[in-house]
Amino acid sequence: MNRRMSTGWVWTAALVLLAGLAACGPKKEPPPAPMMEMEKEEAPAEEVTPAPTPSPVGDETPAILDGDLMAIQERITRMGLMGDVYFDFDKYELRMDARERLRKNADFMKEYSTLVFGLEGHCDERGTNEYNLALGERRANAAKDYLLSLGVGASSIRTISYGEERPFCTTHDEACWQQNRRGHFVVTGRTDR
Repeated sequence: MNRRMSTGWVWTAALVLLAGLAACGPKKEPPPAPMMEMEKEEAPAEEVTPAPTPSPVGDETPAILDGDLMAIQERITRMGLMGDVYFDFDKYELRMDARERLRKNADFMKEYSTLVFGLEGHCDERGTNEYNLALGERRANAAKDYLLSLGVGASSIRTISYGEERPFCTTHDEACWQQNRRGHFVVTGRTDR
């Protein structure tokens, strides 16, 4: 019985020792000593420069005019800077949403006045080719006249009508036809080169 008691006592002591070691955890490094005043003065002072003011168009504004006309067109389209305007069936009068889009387009065209834009008039597939060519021309001219009234230079815009010849959408329903009744902008030249 003595031997059993001494074995139990040893196991109890071992468990207490292990519990104490576990509570202590791994050794931690002491925190670094604070810098002395002389060391602080010797460190060179960093110069703070203000962050550049972002452009209203975005970070790519300076790069818009870089590259050939196709690259410029791609950047303008991707950034949503020049958008199409849409027309009602058999109409060339500008809707309110078209006027709003043309105001945004005019702002961009005035800022980048060295670009020349083709303003294409498009129609849906209904009607004769001749009728749609004439209607597309009236649509392009209506958009151009509004841009001129907003201060865009006449030399920045060239109009052309494609009628129904270049559809954006090719299914035969109203949702598609609405997308084809449009004035579409394309970069066609530059006056600075």
